[in-house]
Amino acid sequence: MIRLFAAVPIPFDIAEGLARRQRGLPGARWRPAEALHITLAFYGALGEPRADDLAAELTRPGSIRSIHSRASGPSATATGPAPCGPGWPLSEPLNILAGRCRVAGQRAGVVMESRDYRPHVTLAYLRGAEDDRVGAWMTGHNLLHSPPFRVDRFGLYTSVLTDAGSHYTLEREYLF
Repeated sequence: MIRLFAAVPIPFDIAEGLARRQRGLPGARWRPAEALHITLAFYGALGEPRADDLAAELTRPGSIRSIHSRASGPSATATGPAPCGPGWPLSEPLNILAGRCRVAGQRAGVVMESRDYRPHVTLAYLRGAEDDRVGAWMTGHNLLHSPPFRVDRFGLYTSVLTDAGSHYTLEREYLF
């Protein structure tokens, strides 16, 4: 079984800019710049035949031209080991691409999560971070905006859980 997700890679210069903000929050497990991405769909643990079906289904994202995107302001969730990072303004093309990745998973027989799609980049996982410190960090970075960047590809990634956090590997890249 392999854990898979579809995501848009963050350009190096944008990732480096985000990585410079990864300090000043005790309890945060910061993600390395090379692990930063915008998740489109999480597929979970799949056997190899279903993973192959999924990879084939992802070759049919439909007619999407390049997308222009940018980060804006941090957010955090309040349950469990919570991700913390910038949100992404929901652009219609990004939303369509995420929807098509979700449908590709369904066509491949993957049971998909039912929650609404909210594009974001996980900068850190929070364990034991105090709410007031998280709030202060978010307030200190609420004016965060990255320069826009062009999205013309997405990838199918494996995720391997380790004691140091998840390790991601690009398995297939899809251009549009």
